[in-house]
Amino acid sequence: MRLRAGRTAALLLALCAVASAQTPTPAFETASVRPAPPGADPNEGSWSPPNTGRFTATHLTLALLIQLAYGVDNSQIANKPAWLETNLYDITAKPEEGIKLSREELKPRLQALLKERFHLIAHTEMRDSRGYALIATKTAPHLTRTKGEHFPGFRIDVSSGHMEGSNWTMPYFARMLTAAAGFPVVDKTGIDGSYDIRFLYASNPDADSTLPSLTVALKNATGLELKPEKVPVETIVIDSVDKVPTGN
Repeated sequence: MRLRAGRTAALLLALCAVASAQTPTPAFETASVRPAPPGADPNEGSWSPPNTGRFTATHLTLALLIQLAYGVDNSQIANKPAWLETNLYDITAKPEEGIKLSREELKPRLQALLKERFHLIAHTEMRDSRGYALIATKTAPHLTRTKGEHFPGFRIDVSSGHMEGSNWTMPYFARMLTAAAGFPVVDKTGIDGSYDIRFLYASNPDADSTLPSLTVALKNATGLELKPEKVPVETIVIDSVDKVPTGN
């Protein structure tokens, strides 16, 4: 006997709902979350590189942990309590067997950890913000395509004007430029693939420096430009969050 179209659709929806319910949200297998010791130095804050099979964060603010969990810049977090950028925390967490913890594997697990231990409740909004579009110039961009297989790496020091990365896509490069530009940067280059990028720029254009400004250094090194404009920015809006994490 044939099922009618309506009953067939309803059955498919029910099966999808069951499959969805049976798929657990990725979470760390074990995790220790503690406030950093008194006198901890935020300048010594660090976290483990991707693909090491473990997440370790030392002396990090919750604002920075949210950035890592959601893949956003600090300017993309709204409704922040003042302590979010001052209180420091230490985290050691281990995923299930076989998970190397790439950046994409880390995000849902760290999001779940922040919800569980800090009772973080947040929602996402798209907001227009002052920023820059990363665009290709009229002349052809001169980019060094990544050769071989290796994980994305980076060295960014805004204070010294050092920008260096390997295996970067253009959207990722735009994110890395955000801190240096001081406003959100979105990719509008239309360029696919991954590239190795390195250049130095004057972090303080008003100071006596032999280095070019960020925009000039960027154009010289890559043939790309930053165009000022209002850009749509994904914003994490905090609804509520606890200062003290729950016990381990």
